Order: sequence, then C-alpha cells, then structure tokens
Amino acid sequence: MLCSGSLMAASCYRLILIVLVLSLSGLTEGRDRVLHRTTSAHNQITVEEAGPYLLLRFNGSMETRMWIKNPLRGHFEYTEYFQMPLLWNPKPKRVLMLGLGGGSVVRAYRHYYPDVHMDTVELDPVVAKVAKRYFHVKESPKHKIHFQDGRQFLRLNKNIKYDAILMDAYTSNQFGTHIPFHLATKEFFALAAEDLTQEGALVFNVIGTYDNWRSDVVGTIYQTLKAVFPQVYHFPASDTRNVVMVAVKGGKSLTPKLVAEKVQALRKARPNLPKNFGPRLKRIRGTPPPSAAQAGILTDNFAPQKGCLKVSASYCYSRRRRETKAPSTPFCMGVSVREVS
Repeated sequence: MLCSGSLMAASCYRLILIVLVLSLSGLTEGRDRVLHRTTSAHNQITVEEAGPYLLLRFNGSMETRMWIKNPLRGHFEYTEYFQMPLLWNPKPKRVLMLGLGGGSVVRAYRHYYPDVHMDTVELDPVVAKVAKRYFHVKESPKHKIHFQDGRQFLRLNKNIKYDAILMDAYTSNQFGTHIPFHLATKEFFALAAEDLTQEGALVFNVIGTYDNWRSDVVGTIYQTLKAVFPQVYHFPASDTRNVVMVAVKGGKSLTPKLVAEKVQALRKARPNLPKNFGPRLKRIRGTPPPSAAQAGILTDNFAPQKGCLKVSASYCYSRRRRETKAPSTPFCMGVSVREVS
C-alpha cells in the first residue's frame, strides 16, 4: 500500500497504530489469561495461564503452579519434601493426602511410585473437578478422592493403616489463607499417629520462616508435633517461604551414617527415584527451629477458633487470653496468603 500526501500519511499512521495496539493486547492476554473461574461453597477458584505455567488460585491466593508442557515440572519445591517418608519406608503400600489443590504431590506419586495406593481427602468437590480438568489429576484403582473433612476421615477410619499421611490442607477467607485449627492440635496429631504404621511418618507443610516472618507458626507446629511424635525433622524450601515438617512415629534418631544407609537402601528399592531427592534430603534439619523455644503446644481447648491471620494476630491472641486467662505463651496459628517469594 502506497501513501501519498499528508492526509493519506496520517490515515496510514493511524491504521498502523491500531494494528499495533491490537497485537500487543493479544500478546498480553496470552501471557496471563484466566482460563476458568468459579465459586464453590468454600472457595473462589481461578485457573490462569501465565506464560509456560498453569496457575491455580483460591480466593486470590496461589495454590499450585504447573508447567504446561510437562506436568511433572514447574511445581513449587516444597511439594517434593512430601516424598521424604520413603526414607523410613522405601516400599510404602498406602499413603493418605489431606488437601488436593492442583495435585502436585498426587502427580509425583502416581508417576514415580505407581505401586503405592493413594487416598486423597478434599473438602471441596469443585476443587477436584478443576484439578481433573486442568491439572492432570485422575482417579484410578490406585488413587481415590474422598470428599470429607480430614479429621473426620481419620476419626472414622478404623481398618486402614497408612505408611505416610501428607498434609497440605489450608482454608481461605477475605483476609487470606490459614491453617484449620482442628488439623493442627495435639489431639489431631495423636489421631493421625494411630492411623500410621509403626515406621510411618506425618508430613506437614507450614507456611513460614525460621526468623521473623511466621516464625511463631513454625515453632508452634514443631512443638505440637513433638508432643506426639518422638522425632520431628524439618526442611526449609529454597524458593518459597515454606518449612515442611516430617514427624516420624518410630525408629532411631537420624545420624549421618544412618541417613547414608537409608539412602542406599532406598535407591536399591527405588531405582527410578527422582533426581532431586538427594539434593532435597540435604536440607534436612534435626534440631528444633529457633522459635520453638518460645512456642507452646496447641490443643483442642487452646487454639484459635478460626485460625489466626497476621492482620489480626494480636487481636486473636489477646482475645484468647481474656477468654481463658491463659499464660503469655505464643500460639498464633496465623498465616496469610500462600504467596511465593
């Protein structure tokens, strides 16, 4: 197309600008666009495509990240620590997952450990529907999804013993995401221990850090687990503010020599162990987190009724002290959004 004269040049210039604006708009939508949005009885659920990743959000909080080209990649590092119970039992038969989300842990277990039977307990049926549609979560004879509260599921379970119980169950409201109090007390952990095999382990994802940001949460969960389980180890994630606790029901305390022996036995039993298993294991810590020294133990009679969010932490604590006349012991369960650093 040839443009001659000032009028024709101006028209041509405007046309080019319009084309450029439309093109850039299309590129922006392609980089980060909403694929699905729905509201359930428990969550506002959003699925977004952000570059090469698929994102799952509950009430605006990040839950899951998955690489579209390879669903086994792109997840948050902390989910890999849910495989650590294999260190104590290389050939688990049954694993229980509390909290489905986008299924990062489920996908890993189904791929690397297809012989393991997995039960997943999810409170929200809509979450499971979205996970199946967008995040490659499937039910099979080796994977069943149960729509129930996690504590109720354990209380009603009378016959099955699990080699591992994996916990990544959070709830959200307008203030952010927090740990359901009834899934983080001494009584609950005792109930979970009853449903574990002798060498079984409970894994608990804590959103927090060792210093300052949510360190009280990390210390309190550690102390509460330690009140039930003889050994509690923890793994700080390197890419997010997560500390994953692994509470072991039996066995000897780990030493460098014992860890080496267990890794050797695990690699013999599992030749196709994920290549990241070794590097993740090196982040293990066996001593109490610094905040544990000032932390209390959560019980059914001494825990925030709705969880305790950062924005209202002092309010929840002071209110609880007035109601119970309890001593000044830090116990706040609050975490804010499941944000990624």
